[in-house]
Amino acid sequence: MHEEEIAEQQADITRLLFHHIQAPLTGGQYIRGVLPAPTAAEAVRIATGPENAYAPDDLVAYEIPLHADDHVVTAHDITGILRALHAGTHVYPSNRVGTVMGMTLVRVDAATAEVADPTPDDNALTILRSLAHPFTEDQPDPRLRGFLFLGQNRLRLYLDTEDASGVIAADVQLSGAVTALLAALPSLITEAERMTEDATDPHCARVVDLTEW
Repeated sequence: MHEEEIAEQQADITRLLFHHIQAPLTGGQYIRGVLPAPTAAEAVRIATGPENAYAPDDLVAYEIPLHADDHVVTAHDITGILRALHAGTHVYPSNRVGTVMGMTLVRVDAATAEVADPTPDDNALTILRSLAHPFTEDQPDPRLRGFLFLGQNRLRLYLDTEDASGVIAADVQLSGAVTALLAALPSLITEAERMTEDATDPHCARVVDLTEW
């Protein structure tokens, strides 16, 4: 896959999964982050945890390839894989377990992973979303590549834009003037004086702290 194809697929998966920050993925497990795998890897990382878990060290991230055998792994596939992984107890080989940003990181073999069947609610959501928000090939700018809760009031957005290279992480507060922040976000993330680096986060090239904006 070309780098742009990877970026588009990561953005589509993020868009189709972020409702699970409110709706449980399965049982008491919620999605707390969707991370673009680093260095243009053909994968996405999904961070999950219980309700009201916001700190990365309370989460588990699952790295899932964007391809399995000869087919593209969709957001629906990822939902099914995650539900199957959270059902029962799983033992992972040591070479598939690591850490990232304080989270346990599990690298999933999508070719052999079990996939839970979609529920009627899943299918209802597909129908409603397709009618209310039909797919378009036009990509927004900035484009949302992922997100991660860093605290109950702090969210990291992973964005890319035609006005800057690489993935930019923007840290925002979840209280305050959200509408004004969204309007200013495209210009704020390209201001060089705001940019720093986060050596602990391999999913972005630069970080922009907008929590005091």
